Amino acid sequence: MRSLLKFFIIIGVFSVGMQSQAQLFVSSGSFLYVNDLYITVTQDVNLASAGHIYLRNESQLLQKTTLGSNNIGLGTLSAFQEGTSNNFGYNYWCSPVGEPTASVGNSNFGISLLKRPTGLTTFGGEAIITTLNGSTTNAALNISSRWIYTLTTTNQYSNWSYIAAATSIGAGQGFTMKGVSGSDNTTVLGVQNNPGNSQRYDFRGKPNDGNINIPVGNSFDGATSYTESTLTGNPYPSAINLNLFLLENNGRTVDYVTGAVSPSVSPIINGNAYFWEHQKPATSHTLSEYVGGYGVYVPNNVNAFSPGTYTSAPWNTYNGDGSFNNTSGNSGVNYRRMFSPVGQGFIIKGSVAAGTAIMRNRYRAFMKEGVANNSQFERNANNYETNSDSDTNWPEIPNLTGTDYTQFSKLQVPQIRIQTILNNQFTREVVLAFNPNATDGLDNAYDAPMQGLNLPTDVYFPLTADNQFAISTLPFDINKRIPFALKAVNQSTFRVYVGEIINFEEAENIFLFDSETNIYHDIKNSFVDITLPAGGTTNERFEVTFLDETLGNETIKSEQFMIVQNNDSGLLSIKNPNLVDLKSATLFDITGKLIFTKEKLGAQEVYSFPTIGLSDSIYIVKLITADNQEISKKVSIYRVN
Repeated sequence: MRSLLKFFIIIGVFSVGMQSQAQLFVSSGSFLYVNDLYITVTQDVNLASAGHIYLRNESQLLQKTTLGSNNIGLGTLSAFQEGTSNNFGYNYWCSPVGEPTASVGNSNFGISLLKRPTGLTTFGGEAIITTLNGSTTNAALNISSRWIYTLTTTNQYSNWSYIAAATSIGAGQGFTMKGVSGSDNTTVLGVQNNPGNSQRYDFRGKPNDGNINIPVGNSFDGATSYTESTLTGNPYPSAINLNLFLLENNGRTVDYVTGAVSPSVSPIINGNAYFWEHQKPATSHTLSEYVGGYGVYVPNNVNAFSPGTYTSAPWNTYNGDGSFNNTSGNSGVNYRRMFSPVGQGFIIKGSVAAGTAIMRNRYRAFMKEGVANNSQFERNANNYETNSDSDTNWPEIPNLTGTDYTQFSKLQVPQIRIQTILNNQFTREVVLAFNPNATDGLDNAYDAPMQGLNLPTDVYFPLTADNQFAISTLPFDINKRIPFALKAVNQSTFRVYVGEIINFEEAENIFLFDSETNIYHDIKNSFVDITLPAGGTTNERFEVTFLDETLGNETIKSEQFMIVQNNDSGLLSIKNPNLVDLKSATLFDITGKLIFTKEKLGAQEVYSFPTIGLSDSIYIVKLITADNQEISKKVSIYRVN
């Protein structure tokens, strides 16, 4: 062990400080153990039979070949990754390894290459079963082959290809797999294989490398409203900068020194990545009882090395043919997606009738998972936390192009996240993002159409006549009026409000303008309730604006009040030094639920209301004056220990 540790430390320092200048050969009976580091190989990896590379504590392998893979050998690379633990819930995967072979190049993957860790380098107890429910115990991992599917250039739900346990999944080809029930407290590197909320898998095989071709297309099916999709993902035993893959395959040129993005050639894909989110815990194998949806990511920042925008999935249920059924409540998680971790699968859509997107080594980088790193694998519904690091630029990020990430901001593109509660059932999130390099029209890789268009009740940005957009990126102008569409096949209710504002301070106000009533509704500090009749879909009635052209005395009156929440004393105070006559004061939670209302307040200098006992959250205070003018403000109420 002493000689192994010495060898490991040398490799660690060598890998971080320099680039390897040759191939990596691991002889039979030898192994390379990499802990909490990365290793870079300029040429190929040759793993002799019984030769192994162990990547532990999120260690990663980077390779610099610029064409196809020349990796070879009957030995294996081993990399850990965790997925959902529920036996009803899907993950979308893309394997970092293929079957060990004596032939040169990438090889196919199958679930027989997934192992159950028992120690730092050992495995055992895994089995493939054909029954519906995968399971795990302290001694076994049973993976169900019933849920292994791929999706390649199709717009039909029925065209998912059933793979089962076959070793036939090509490099760069994504696949679906459901998780397992149970738990496994076998502990490796201080982490249990399955503590009850995530299952660790050991991917073992020949590492994928080099250019990997991914077939795409763009045909459209009018009945299902689906455009042609391909399930792919990160095919390497390292993270990738997803921005680079999406931008370059969208026909754009990236300057790897300045980060500048410019049009170059015709696009192969539309520049968006779609991520499946299955509500947790899932409870059924019956398609009509699935609850899930697709979030979408676009690389819409001002450069290729800063985070783009992700909008989470609304939860939907599905009919037997894969079409949407009805809605089921709430929405998914706002994951960070710029760096795709090892094993992450996602869907892409073609911009040509038939073409090939290319995954390249130059997209690879050493980036560990985490919110602060903008790299998250979709698994459990962990609480989302915003990175509060005062350093706005990236730390050093090892990569294969010599890009200095420390010169680029890690802040998300300025954006307004608009939430709409539809029929009191679920929440649709759409995002307005601001980039001076964008236009007011359709910009592929900056604007994101939704995956599937036939929800009976929905909201979206109507950028084109045939698509509904979840993300719209445009240059900011305070005088802009941005169309906001509401769709109601049946009579529907909509509660619209701004859920979050990120890195955006250009406008003091955000309104939803209703051209039918000529009213500007403040959705930054409050919400608006709208009811549309059946067939009431409109692309032109509503607009998001930053100025209220009718404002006059209301602006003066709003400045006459000071609304203060004192969480130390549990008291909400409304100061009214000009003795404006108040008809009522009302407190709502962020979803619009009424907490209390006080009427006939009259003209007093101060009004005080207790808030002890309220849950920690954001609330909305709405004041109505005697002459029926409304003033709203958000307050944060929380318990002080």
